[in-house]
Amino acid sequence: MNNQTYNLAFVFPGQGSQSIGMLTDLAASYPEVKHTFERASDALGKDLWTIVNEGPDEELNQTHNTQPAMLAAGVAVWEVWCKHSNIRPAWMAGHSLGEYTALVCSDAMSFEDAIKLVAARGRLMQEAVPPGVGAMAAILGLEDHQVVQVCANAAQGEIVSAVNFNSPGQVVIAGHVAAVERAMLEAKAAGAKRAVLLPVSVPSHCALMEPAAQKLDEQLQNTNIDTPKMTLIHNVDVASHSASEVIRNALKEQLYKPVRWADSIKFMHDQGVTCFVECGPGKVLIGLNRRIAKEAEHMSIHDPESLITVLEQLNG
Repeated sequence: MNNQTYNLAFVFPGQGSQSIGMLTDLAASYPEVKHTFERASDALGKDLWTIVNEGPDEELNQTHNTQPAMLAAGVAVWEVWCKHSNIRPAWMAGHSLGEYTALVCSDAMSFEDAIKLVAARGRLMQEAVPPGVGAMAAILGLEDHQVVQVCANAAQGEIVSAVNFNSPGQVVIAGHVAAVERAMLEAKAAGAKRAVLLPVSVPSHCALMEPAAQKLDEQLQNTNIDTPKMTLIHNVDVASHSASEVIRNALKEQLYKPVRWADSIKFMHDQGVTCFVECGPGKVLIGLNRRIAKEAEHMSIHDPESLITVLEQLNG
């Protein structure tokens, strides 16, 4: 009998947390990991586990590979968790791509459908903006409204906007290369501690992604989506939805509208969540979440040691 815990949220990382060899240690002890990647490989017609384990980096970091690899990794960790604990979170969320992982883990979308969908999402994003046209940068040390104003000042007829509200004092911007560079200079002049270009080829979550979103919507319409079994908070509106059409629209809009991560974590914390568990490779979200909900407990599951730690903590 599974026990859904109201004050517990599982959150899933997105693109940027990938690395060669991720989950290798976990796979050595838990067969669910390789089994999940085998299912992903079958759905895609390519050996995703070999790409994750052997690379090279350039291949793993291609958006159409990164997205299914990260989704498979998050689902694999969730499968391991479900095999070894009967505790289930009442809440879920995922950062950008991680929202698809959350939909799979909440039984709203089949794993195979999601794998194909995010592989297509990656291709469509790359096709929408040719290499060298778009850029993203992290702005550290300014208030959200300051970053929004910086982007407005720097646009000059091009596109640049605040796209990831990650945590207090950390906002990511995206748009045309020159506009992003102007915004970085303006942010420094406004008092930003740092303005750092990110090593990505696609300017996610800005208006340049609208053509990709329209094409993704065609695929979303052909994807079966059920009501999530957990309360799943969406990036774009910091709300949960049960109707499949509303969820499809949230996923479409997510491609060209901001990821409101800080608001999402704060909302769940305000609703009584006292423990957040990052489920998947890396520790990006645990770092952000600690700055958003300082009083909550924050853990991650990414290897055998961290799994045992979380099992011990939550199982008492």
